Amino acid sequence: MRVTLQPGESTLFHTHSHDRVAIELSDATITQQRPNETEGAPEPKKPGDVMAVATSGPYTHRVHNVGPSVFEVLDVELLQRPKQPGSKAVATVEAENPSARIYKWKLAPGAASAMHTHERPYLIISATPLVLKMTDPEGKSFTHEVKAGDIHWVDAKVAHALANEGTAEGQIVEIELK
Repeated sequence: MRVTLQPGESTLFHTHSHDRVAIELSDATITQQRPNETEGAPEPKKPGDVMAVATSGPYTHRVHNVGPSVFEVLDVELLQRPKQPGSKAVATVEAENPSARIYKWKLAPGAASAMHTHERPYLIISATPLVLKMTDPEGKSFTHEVKAGDIHWVDAKVAHALANEGTAEGQIVEIELK
């Protein structure tokens, strides 16, 4: 789910019942509040920040944008934990929970990730705008411009390298199911 809060806005109280991953898409400051508790301390958020939460039971809260800019986040709930152990990590793990591993690629203009292979389904998310080039082991590639928050589900074994063909740093997040 993609959540956008204007300065001063709050979500309603809502409940998360599954493991989840949050990917921040904006520079903003939020607070969180659980029912019958005081509002928490301000938390600065930056594009590309990720959080992986393992849910041991329902978690109810609301989010309040207390900063001067728009708050945007993608919150991905993983409805079922894997029944079998997942494959090994394909790169440095930025965060993880029992359901998924999160990889974050910060790519300077012209930079590329190492070639890596996803054995399990994964979601690729652009945390910032960039011109993304994906290249397979045979050298075939495709390039397209992506916006912050663009997502793509991949349900197949894939080997690729990611490159930034743009003029500004870009960030890609991959949520790979275990």
